[in-house]
Amino acid sequence: MATSKKAKPSYINAIMGVALVLFLLGILGWLVINGRALTRAFKEDLEVNVDFHDNVSEENVKKMRSILDKQPFVRKSRIITKDEAAAMQSQVEGSNIVEFLGYNPLFTSISLKMREGYVNADSLTKIKKFILQSNVVRDVTWPNMVVDQMHNNFRKIGIILGSISVILLIVVIFLIDNTVRLAMFSNRFLIKTMQMVGATQSFITRPFDIRALLNGLTSGVIAVIGLWMVMSFAESQLPVLDLLNDPLLITILVSSMIILGILISMISTHRSVVKYLKMHVDDLY
Repeated sequence: MATSKKAKPSYINAIMGVALVLFLLGILGWLVINGRALTRAFKEDLEVNVDFHDNVSEENVKKMRSILDKQPFVRKSRIITKDEAAAMQSQVEGSNIVEFLGYNPLFTSISLKMREGYVNADSLTKIKKFILQSNVVRDVTWPNMVVDQMHNNFRKIGIILGSISVILLIVVIFLIDNTVRLAMFSNRFLIKTMQMVGATQSFITRPFDIRALLNGLTSGVIAVIGLWMVMSFAESQLPVLDLLNDPLLITILVSSMIILGILISMISTHRSVVKYLKMHVDDLY
């Protein structure tokens, strides 16, 4: 009874310790998911303009749009007429460009929203060559500097977050392993006593493995609840975060937190029990 009472506080400390570490890992995972979604949103918001020659008919513009809509790199498109382009330009500059020049210098165009995987300099250059094969197209333009900076910055951020994730995962495994082994330290005499009265290794390890499974599950659930509270608070302050969240990736993150807690707890517990079974009684002190 005394041993059991001693073990309970250790288990509670181990559960909370593991839950805290899993919670920190979950926060990082959530930030990575949001960063990934933000990257996709920025890239898919970029506009590629397909400008037409002045003498191109409305029918040919619509045919070209129909062809582009069937391409794998196009997410959506819209036609911008000369008059619409002039109105947009005048709104930006604060003056009527047509009245100032006496004519409309702009062109009818198609504004393309691209799929994320094609928003890079190499892909856009190939897409431009493909579109310019049509003799009705005057030019294909996009903000080159924005694309280059976006690609470089997101690449750097991805490398940094990836490195932090790997380092934190190693730290998480190390901390959980040490926390569980410390909890098992208080049971070393009980383990050895069971062995000395003739209990087999499987008989001794089974209840500890089951306890580890329950402890790992409890830690994972506590960590998930903590993550959910942080996510809910963040989304209440910044509603746009709710739009960035990918339900599938969030489900994978939550499941991974629980599974990781269970696996590491079980492996660490089993290793500790076997270790104490192999030790001499005098070495336990």
